[in-house]
Amino acid sequence: MNTVFFDIDTQIDFVFPSGALYAPGAEKILANVAALNHRAPVVISTMDAHGEDDPEFREWPHHCVAGCLSQRKPHATLLEKPVIVPNRACDFSIGGARQIIVEKQALDCFTNRHLESILQVLRADRYVVYGVVTEICVRLTAFGLLKTGRPVELVTDAVCSLDEGAAARVLAEFQTAGGRLTTAVLV
Repeated sequence: MNTVFFDIDTQIDFVFPSGALYAPGAEKILANVAALNHRAPVVISTMDAHGEDDPEFREWPHHCVAGCLSQRKPHATLLEKPVIVPNRACDFSIGGARQIIVEKQALDCFTNRHLESILQVLRADRYVVYGVVTEICVRLTAFGLLKTGRPVELVTDAVCSLDEGAAARVLAEFQTAGGRLTTAVLV
């Protein structure tokens, strides 16, 4: 089975207390995220890469500004020689890469103009999703992947939320839509 893992937005601004949009407790999932990334045959890591005046800042505080330290992923979540795919017209090659970092300027990773073609090249039979935050970007990714018709699993001990009630509703909706909940040990 060809499985692609999705590491959603595990960036310094979201996962550490000093981050601009810290999800309380997110640092506690980093060991599981790192273990999953290192175990993955291929991992797509989504990454906010905002400009100084991105429209998203009308709704959210400044965060993950491209090139800033707080935009980076924690070292433990990175694999050797990742391929970075910006959200603009460009040439890139994912051949042989185990980690593909997909930059985005909106909540939904499917707004990256290259993601659909990357998924076509990878031809996954199954997707495994984890990261931050459960009720926002993780939800958008998980439900977007369900639309592919492939099995999608969400790793409950490798996600963190801002609102536990909203996260519980997302998990229930995800299961109702055909998704499966799992843990880092069972993946």
